[in-house]
Amino acid sequence: MSLSFNVLVVALLVLVFLSTGVRVLREYERGVIFRLGRVARALVGGTGPGLIILIPGVDKMVKVGLRTVTMDVPAQDVITRDNVTVKVNAIIYFRVIDPQRAILQVEDYLFATSQIAQTTLRSVLGQSQLDDILSKREEINAALQRIIDQQTEPWGVKVAAVEIKNVDLPQEMIRAIARQAEAERERRSKIIHAEGEFQAAQRLSEAADIISRNPTTLQLRFLQTLKELSSEKTSTVIVPVPIDLLTPFLGGPRAKGPE
Repeated sequence: MSLSFNVLVVALLVLVFLSTGVRVLREYERGVIFRLGRVARALVGGTGPGLIILIPGVDKMVKVGLRTVTMDVPAQDVITRDNVTVKVNAIIYFRVIDPQRAILQVEDYLFATSQIAQTTLRSVLGQSQLDDILSKREEINAALQRIIDQQTEPWGVKVAAVEIKNVDLPQEMIRAIARQAEAERERRSKIIHAEGEFQAAQRLSEAADIISRNPTTLQLRFLQTLKELSSEKTSTVIVPVPIDLLTPFLGGPRAKGPE
């Protein structure tokens, strides 16, 4: 009876040890082990992946994921440099590169990274004009990534990219931008039309110079025009004739005076 009881006790102890002293870390996980409240010297920088043996009651392990985290930055109300109120949200990509610092230097690196991303988003966009926010997304994204990465580097967190997702404008600003775009398109249309008229006037001036130097060119052009008009059967062609050719026919018989 005592032997079976001892075996049962040993089996229970083994089960307790396995449940509390054995951990398995995946390939993308690392562990920071605290031994009596202090980071284990031999395990500085984290440990894993694979099988980890802990001393029950002495060691405590905190798991840290090394995969890239995709986090939405909630929409922020921003007043731009030109005093326009917009609502902007973004997305941030980051990962832990030093598990020990991510656990020791900040209480919750996920929450801290989210908060620093929100404040940086408001700060950077507040120094930019609305036109820059709408047209220079890549430059603003690069600035956000650089600033946030500098803030999270002491935590062992590497920010890979920051992307602005949506910029919500007030309705009156949307209408103003639409009017501005319409005016810009009308301006471009008038410029193109004016350039076409200018080029046409240049060509006509050059043609007039050529004709003035060689009057025969005008006659050839006149004959070519008559040929083009005669090809249309429904056209009525009026041919101008010099008045000198009609003078003999317009004189008529002279009236005889009194003898």
